[in-house]
Amino acid sequence: MNILVTAGPTREPIDPVRFLSNRSSGKMGYELAAAFAHAGHSVMLISGPTALDVPDGVDFLPAETAAEMHEAVARHIGRMDIAVFAAAVADYTPATIAPEKIKKSAATFTLELVKTPDILGSARTPFGFTGTLVGFAAETENLEANARDKLGRKGCDLIIANDVSKPGIGFDSNQNEVSLVYPRHTEALPLASKHDLAHQLVQAILELHISQRL
Repeated sequence: MNILVTAGPTREPIDPVRFLSNRSSGKMGYELAAAFAHAGHSVMLISGPTALDVPDGVDFLPAETAAEMHEAVARHIGRMDIAVFAAAVADYTPATIAPEKIKKSAATFTLELVKTPDILGSARTPFGFTGTLVGFAAETENLEANARDKLGRKGCDLIIANDVSKPGIGFDSNQNEVSLVYPRHTEALPLASKHDLAHQLVQAILELHISQRL
């Protein structure tokens, strides 16, 4: 099967030397891409900037900003059977990018932000994706409720949710603990390395995809 995985953060430029971003390391997405490839599938990894090596056997497409990732996904998602959106895409980007480095002057500085394109929310419409759609939800409160809301709003078949307020998991960590939020039930997976967890998630996603095609 053809699998699309997004991973990592995006960087939204403020000026030539500064940008808005987040703490995503990309580790979970890269482990998922590697696990899908290990299972014998054709994988395209679209990734924001990370310090990680591209997994063996994976097609790689870099994307710096949310707009670049949106364009890359729009270009390739049509031929995919499964799309897994693990990237931590910036919700907002500066309204304008200063052509030169902004100098420190006034005591306060106001930065106008505008919404970035909703990549996951565009998968069904306007991208027209009809395959199995999996999103991620990194939450700090009301984990299942927020994830279930996202599941419906984005047209997903599955949301993989984790509580990033818990120490030792999620951002920057090699471990994670997630809940699989389906339309009719939720399944919690215990704490595990992202490597081992990726293989569990791939199995669950593949089983979901097959069940939808029966």
